[in-house]
Amino acid sequence: MPTTLESLPVELIATILGDLDLESLVKVSNLSRRLRHVASDSSLNPWKIPITRNLASGSYEQSFYHLSLRSTVPRSNWIDILTLAPPGFILFESSLPNLRASEWEECFRRRFIPGWLKWKKENTWRESYLKMLYRVWHRTYTACTTDEAWTKYVVFNRNGSVNELESSSRGFSPMAIFAEMQFQSNLSHLSPTIRVVATFADVRVIAIGVLHMPRSSLTVNYNARALLHPPGIEATSTATRPYNKLTHPLPAESHRNYPLYTPGGGDRRWGFLEEEGQQWVGGLMITVQLIRPRAIGYEEDESEFAGSRNQFASFTWHDLLTIAPWMKERVTKFIDGPGLGI
Repeated sequence: MPTTLESLPVELIATILGDLDLESLVKVSNLSRRLRHVASDSSLNPWKIPITRNLASGSYEQSFYHLSLRSTVPRSNWIDILTLAPPGFILFESSLPNLRASEWEECFRRRFIPGWLKWKKENTWRESYLKMLYRVWHRTYTACTTDEAWTKYVVFNRNGSVNELESSSRGFSPMAIFAEMQFQSNLSHLSPTIRVVATFADVRVIAIGVLHMPRSSLTVNYNARALLHPPGIEATSTATRPYNKLTHPLPAESHRNYPLYTPGGGDRRWGFLEEEGQQWVGGLMITVQLIRPRAIGYEEDESEFAGSRNQFASFTWHDLLTIAPWMKERVTKFIDGPGLGI
């Protein structure tokens, strides 16, 4: 007997369907009951690969805009779409799916940094997700700060303590704040260095510090290096300590293995300067920058940070210990506000 597509094992059929573009997959999934069954099986899920291709390219097929109207598309795919797709696409261009409250909560927690849970309040998870996404879209394209008058940020001190500080959102300038930190530490003659700690769908976590060849170990900020270089991990080798990949929030493609090293050029936490003997000295400032939608594989260069507008959001203790849980055992004191603490 000649072999036909429908006579193949369902796993092989799903693999073949996954190689199709979305338009073709929509048509093929309606050709027969067997193909429809394979296409709608959430464990086989041939839609995942073409959906991932669309998200990565940033240029969407026409069928992608209204996938929620297709009963053959497993609902689980929408967790990925609502986590990674640009805000404007979700809010203004796509047809939204009918998800359970637990699924909307999963979308919220996978997409947004945990400090933003303060905006949840009494809203449903669906309403909270959409309101937060609109805030992100609005803040990304404007300098409006009416909904967040004060922007929080974190500073690692060289004595091992960490301060959570805040500044007026209207004139929030990380480089100006760090310049004052340099002046107070007698480091104004040195140029600041910017590192992207991790990138997510809507924001990237930025570290601003000074790399220098110190004359004394007293000026070295060992926690700054520990944040950017999780102990036991090197850029050229696998982890020797049991770190788990971060999933809530879910990193973008440029940092998909975070906190492990992500090869490919987007993950630049391991800088060549440090390999030449320079070390982080003085304080290290951590803030969050809102980013405009790009293809998932695209990573903005650190130099683009300096010319940005007031497109920053708060970064809190909760956020720090979520993206870098190993720092909890290294920090000697967590201090709310300025000063050395009590």
